[in-house]
This record gives sequence, C-alpha cells and structure tokens, in this order.
Amino acid sequence: MKKFNILFLCTHNSARSVLGEALASTHQSGKFVGYSAGSTPGTMVNPFARELALEMGYDESKLLSKSWDEYGLPDAPKMDFIVTVCDNAAGEVCPFWPGKPATAHWGFPDPSQVQGTDEDKRRAFRDVMFGLKKRIDLLADLPLDTLDSLSLKEIHTKS
Repeated sequence: MKKFNILFLCTHNSARSVLGEALASTHQSGKFVGYSAGSTPGTMVNPFARELALEMGYDESKLLSKSWDEYGLPDAPKMDFIVTVCDNAAGEVCPFWPGKPATAHWGFPDPSQVQGTDEDKRRAFRDVMFGLKKRIDLLADLPLDTLDSLSLKEIHTKS
C-alpha cells in the first residue's frame, strides 16, 4: 500500500503541527507518514504535545521543532498533502513545495496559550488532538490518489 506524506505547518512547530505529525504517522490506517515544521520554529516541542505523542507510540527521537525550509529542499521527502493548523502559518508565504501537493487549512486554537492548571492545559491539547484525529480519519477514508486541494479543504467543513 502506498503511504502518503503529509506535512503539518504551524508557526512555531511546537504543539498543533507536532500532534498532526504524530497522529498521521501512528494512524490505524497505515496510509500516512506525518511530518511537521514551522516558519519560525521554537527550540523544543511543547511538553504537553510531547506527552500525547509518546502516548500514541510516536518515536521520541522524531519530536523536534523544525523549519519548513527543510521540506522545500531538493532532497526533502515529497509531500502529497500540506496542512496548516494555525492561522498565522496559513497567512504566511510558504516555500515552494515540489510536486504540487494538495493543501488545506485546518485551524485550531493554540493550546499552548491556555492558562490554568496542568489539567486545563492537557485538556486543551487533547481537544486539538481529537480535532486533528477526526480530520485525519476523514482524510484516510477518501480516495487519496485522486484527492485535490478542494477536496482536502472540504474535510474542514465536515468536521
């Protein structure tokens, strides 16, 4: 079975995009290889995102905050889908993506901005995780070989 590369973008690549990467890579369908990056990546992955990714069984060595520039390089993996998960990244000028991948914006509030107890913060991260999982589940059910940007964007309206 062909695996589809999906790149999740968010400005700092520390929370939402990392969750997308882990969810796609560990999805029960086995159809995806997840990646994540940001326009101005931070120095580390948010500890709550790390915790959830590890609970999913995602490889800890892959939990890094990365620049989206590395995925525009000639030797980078070719992406089939590019999904922005924050409004800031959706409005930025992205690098050229080789291969003309289908693109979409699946906006979620930034869980790292939630104030309160650790449990309040965990709940915010889990809410984003469940929202992303729902959209990835919908994506997995589509005919991926023929999917275009318009179809990918429709997933946003169905979830």
